[in-house]
Amino acid sequence: MQKRRLMTIFLIVFIDLLGFGLILPLLPFYAETFNASDTVIGLLVASYAAAQLIGAPLLGRLSDRFGRRPILLVSILGTSIGFVILGAANALWILFAARIFDGLTGGNIAVARAYITDVTDESNRAKALGLIGAAFGMGFIIGPALGGALSTGGNYALPAFVAAGLSALNVVMAFFWLPESLDAERREALRENPRHYVASLRTDLAAFRRPGVGPLLQMMALFQLAFVTFEGVFSLHAKDHLALQSNEAGYLLAYAAAIIALVQGAAIGRLESRYSENQLIPVAGVVMLFSLLGWAIVPDVPLMLVVLAPLSFSIGVLSTTMHSTVTKAVHLDEIGSMMGLSAAIGSATRMIGPAIGGALFDVLGAWAPGVFGALLMACFAVYAWRELLVRVTPDMVTIPVHRLDTPT
Repeated sequence: MQKRRLMTIFLIVFIDLLGFGLILPLLPFYAETFNASDTVIGLLVASYAAAQLIGAPLLGRLSDRFGRRPILLVSILGTSIGFVILGAANALWILFAARIFDGLTGGNIAVARAYITDVTDESNRAKALGLIGAAFGMGFIIGPALGGALSTGGNYALPAFVAAGLSALNVVMAFFWLPESLDAERREALRENPRHYVASLRTDLAAFRRPGVGPLLQMMALFQLAFVTFEGVFSLHAKDHLALQSNEAGYLLAYAAAIIALVQGAAIGRLESRYSENQLIPVAGVVMLFSLLGWAIVPDVPLMLVVLAPLSFSIGVLSTTMHSTVTKAVHLDEIGSMMGLSAAIGSATRMIGPAIGGALFDVLGAWAPGVFGALLMACFAVYAWRELLVRVTPDMVTIPVHRLDTPT
């Protein structure tokens, strides 16, 4: 039963990211057909992340109260509707409306992570969460290539409608194949304790100051900001520093995505069987630190391939183990809320990271975004060493807090 549930979640996330990958690279070209400026295109891309910053935590909290399955169905349906609106757009403002609507309802991944947490225990959770990362990687490898093929001749509406169809397929798959993961007793407990639920609405930001989970969320923000800064200026770095064409830069990104997917889909389980998450997180942070420094100064493509291997490896490890560790730091009835909050952290960093990287690139040079990311990861590594190796024992991650019976 567990394997079937996990594979269903894997397929749902893969199809979701396949649809997302279909349209994301085409948005600038689509917006240009409505005479959008570069600034407006940037705002269009950022609008999704801004909306998800609001929507993901809310959907995560709702999944704690009403169950994962109904919220996941609503979220996937919202994504499908957003793609339909995108494909039918005949004005620029409709493109914005489509992306904002999709962002507000787009808590699929946060709820999927919460679902996996419900059906796994702490010993195999990271391996199971790695499936989501693998689905991410595969979707982003296949999606842009398929979207490019479908948009031949400037037909940018067709990929949007195909993405809508894929999301509709996801709704059907989730409806028939995915049972609820939260038992009725847990859902009823939250319904009977509305004070706890209302309090959680007020205390998302306060979670950053809570013992146990607070340092993990702060480390996640540092890691995400370093990662999206690298991701946001990678193509620019490849074009100006290595004199590569867009397709060549795309091949390098596909190479990195393939390594990340391999780590999350296959290697993370073996690593977790030998090392604790408390050990993996600081070490992966140090590897990413030096890899970003290497990326900043690498002079040619062969060395770039060498640098991208450990960089992608560390990204794959951290993006899985950080989420797994957060789920172990909170009470079971807060998992959806925390996964939504982690998704919001990702959305916030995606709004500011590329802008910071681009500004550093323009003002200081191609090396600056990599050094900036390395500095962030230096802070991450020191913080992780102190919080996960010094202040806790090797067999402990964090102490669950804020239980239902805790006064608020």
